[in-house]
Amino acid sequence: MSEIRDALVVGGGPAGLQAALTLGRIHRSTTLVDSGSYRNAQVDHMHNVATHDGRPPAEFRAQARAQLDEYDVVIREATVQTIEGDVVGGFTATLDDGSTVRAKRVVLATGLTDELPDVPGLAELWGTAAAQCPFCHGHEFSDGHLVVLGAAKQMSHAVGLMRGIAGEITVLANGEEVDPEARTVFAALDAAVVEAKVERFERQGDGARVVLSDGSEIDAVGVLLAPTFRQSAPFAAQLNLELLPSGCVEIDDMGRTSVAGVYAGGDLAHRSVFPMPMASVIFALAAGQMAATACSADLLGEEMAAIGAGGH
Repeated sequence: MSEIRDALVVGGGPAGLQAALTLGRIHRSTTLVDSGSYRNAQVDHMHNVATHDGRPPAEFRAQARAQLDEYDVVIREATVQTIEGDVVGGFTATLDDGSTVRAKRVVLATGLTDELPDVPGLAELWGTAAAQCPFCHGHEFSDGHLVVLGAAKQMSHAVGLMRGIAGEITVLANGEEVDPEARTVFAALDAAVVEAKVERFERQGDGARVVLSDGSEIDAVGVLLAPTFRQSAPFAAQLNLELLPSGCVEIDDMGRTSVAGVYAGGDLAHRSVFPMPMASVIFALAAGQMAATACSADLLGEEMAAIGAGGH
C-alpha cells in the first residue's frame, strides 16, 4: 500500500501554493498536484498585490514553487481525475497518469473557469484588453475610452468605480433592452449607452475596437465585463460537497467544507454571507492559508485524542 500523506492539495494557483507552504512549514507531509491550468493564464501582469504589483503570474508561481523545496512538499505535474474516501480511512486521488495519491486530508484549490459572452474576438482580448476587476485592471485603463459590456443595473458599480479613472465610458447593451432605471443610473454616472448589438471585438494596439451591428465602431482602451463562471474541477460533485447559489463550495470561517476532512480555498469557495467569491490573488492566498490552518488543527486534534492528550 502506498504512503499516506498528511495532506493533498489540489491546484497550483495562489491558494494551493499558500496552503502547501503553510502545511510544509509545520512539517506536515504534503503533496501538491498542479494541472498547469490557471484562471489567470491569459493575464500578462497581476496587480493589487503588495510587493508583486505588475509581476507576471507565471513568475509569481515559479517563485512560490521554489520556496516549497525546503519543506516536505512533493509537487506532481498532473491532473486529478477523481477523489474518493473519507476522513476515517483517508482519501485517494487518482491522477491522469493512472497513479494515486493517498492523504489523510484534502485541500481543494482548483478555482473557477470564466465563461465569456459569445461575442467574436472577446476571448482573444480576455485578460489583457478585456477584464472584470477594476481593482486589478482599472488603472491600466486610465484616461482612455472604456467600454463596459452589459447594461444590467448591477454593472453600475463597475461604472461608478471606473468613473474617476477612465476618461470616457460607454455601456454596450449588445442588443438587449435597457431597463429604464439602469439607464437613469448610467446617465447619472456620465456613461453613454449604445444599444446596437456588438458584431465583434478586434485588438487595436494595446486596446480594443468594437464593431457594432449598425456599422459604427468604437476604439477603446479596454473592455470591462462580468463573466459567469463554473467550477474548474468535478470534486465538489464527487465528494458531495454543499454548494451555494453562486455555484461555489460552501465553507465555514476556517475553510472547512460540509464534508469532514475536506477543505477549500480560493475562488472555488466562499462563505454563505457573501454572494460570490472575490477574484483576487490576495484573497486566494489568505483563503489557502486559512484552509491549511484548519486542516492542521484537525490533524493535531485527532493525534492528541489518540494519545489521550485531548482537551489539554
